[in-house]
Amino acid sequence: MTSEVFIDVQPQKIAIALTEDKRLVEYQEEGQAESYSVGNIYLAKVHKLMPGLNACFVNVGHERDAFLHYLDLGVKFNSYAKYLKQVLSDKRNLYPFDKATIQPELPKEGSIQNTLKQGQEVLVQIIKEPINTKGPRLTCEISFPGRYLVLTPFDDNVSVSSKIKKAEERARLKQVIQSIKPKNCGIIVRTVAEGKRVAELDQEMKVLYARWEETMRRVQKAKDTPALAYEETSRTVGMLRDLFNPSYENIYVNQENVYQEVKDYVTLIAPERTEVVKLYKGKLPIFDNFDVTRQIKAEFGRTVSYKHGAYLIIEHTEALHVVDVNSGNRTRNSEGQEANALEVNLGAADELARQLRLRDMGGIIVVDFIDMKLAEDRQKLYDHMCENMKRDRARHNILPLSKFGLMQITRQRVRPVQDVQVDESCPTCHGTGTIKSSFLFHKMLDGKIKMLVHKVGIRNFTLYVHPYVYAYLNQGILSIKRRWQLKYGLGVRVIPSQKLAFLQYQFFDHDGQEIDLKEEIEIR
Repeated sequence: MTSEVFIDVQPQKIAIALTEDKRLVEYQEEGQAESYSVGNIYLAKVHKLMPGLNACFVNVGHERDAFLHYLDLGVKFNSYAKYLKQVLSDKRNLYPFDKATIQPELPKEGSIQNTLKQGQEVLVQIIKEPINTKGPRLTCEISFPGRYLVLTPFDDNVSVSSKIKKAEERARLKQVIQSIKPKNCGIIVRTVAEGKRVAELDQEMKVLYARWEETMRRVQKAKDTPALAYEETSRTVGMLRDLFNPSYENIYVNQENVYQEVKDYVTLIAPERTEVVKLYKGKLPIFDNFDVTRQIKAEFGRTVSYKHGAYLIIEHTEALHVVDVNSGNRTRNSEGQEANALEVNLGAADELARQLRLRDMGGIIVVDFIDMKLAEDRQKLYDHMCENMKRDRARHNILPLSKFGLMQITRQRVRPVQDVQVDESCPTCHGTGTIKSSFLFHKMLDGKIKMLVHKVGIRNFTLYVHPYVYAYLNQGILSIKRRWQLKYGLGVRVIPSQKLAFLQYQFFDHDGQEIDLKEEIEIR
């Protein structure tokens, strides 16, 4: 199986698509203006204690206060609190971390009001993005994840991923890490560290430890609270850090700065694979060129079709996700209804496992499979679903089918579910139901171009239109597109875009910034 990553950098957002054997399996998009993400570390201030919840609300600069439960303070909270005071007491010289003293562990049965005070400064890390009306979720157990290791200050333990099964390799990794780890630091060895040399592990450990020291320097110099002490790597690099594996065939990026950022990261973690990072320079939008846009349109939405006419209906409520499996108009199995139900359900399990990753669905998922009478068929479906979910990086738990034929799945949720709007609203009538004749559409575009060139003074720009409209504008030897270029100059470029609805259009200047020329009055 080969995997490819496509990174689409736009002025308003960054979108990342991961394909396996050309099929879309993961998709993430993030607004360029969004600055909050899992992994950020803040010097924050306790805003309000909630003894009834044994928790508090903390101001980290978000529009809603973040939530910090007593159990998320961690057993090493007293050590963090004392070291934080020592760092903040001297604004010139950073108190050496190797001289910090380990304090008694925080009891698990304690209370928030006996541990924190309103207005107290604390060092916190975001572990869950703001979701709906809830603010971010916080922890005081700071960690710095890398490709092979995770560094945890004030924790002296070394633990190895349970997915590394060989006893000799587990013992080797523990011994190696114990010999090179910094004082007062714990290390979690990740699965991909299996078989790695000491030099590679030591190099990453030094990088992670330097991040911790730099974080405390920012805390020391902070003038106001809340203050951002450490910013997690960009979504692009963060996703690659967790996903990168030698099977990647290509990583395509359509923007120079992000391309260099990704290339630098891959050079750091896998120098022999640097050539897979490529800068996309094609005229078509990157997702259109690699058939990602079509898959996004087909795979997101309430109804998802799969093998032989069967389909899933996916609904999202406040409490959970509900999935209904339907056989649709597929051809019946010659071996009878039971065999037909099993075949549809096994196909649904394949598609559902992919949809969970693709949409990043979290929380509780309830699946209504087609009823099956035989216990061995129900067990076969359960085993098949468990096998499909092995490739899912998120923590999850799957229960066998209940007597009502329902399967319950819980999946780790750290950010809102990826909801992509695939239904197209009319871009020309805005709901009024009346538009100008479509045959006059190119005349309207001609007027827009004339205004851009002669009144606004923009001569180099790109016009994106629906592929059908592009074909109409480009037909013939002396096409409409060619006439525009002869009339207004070769700076006029027309590009087809699959994400646009029919008769929808977008203008972008030479720097990639959108030029808003849409006026609702033009449809009257």
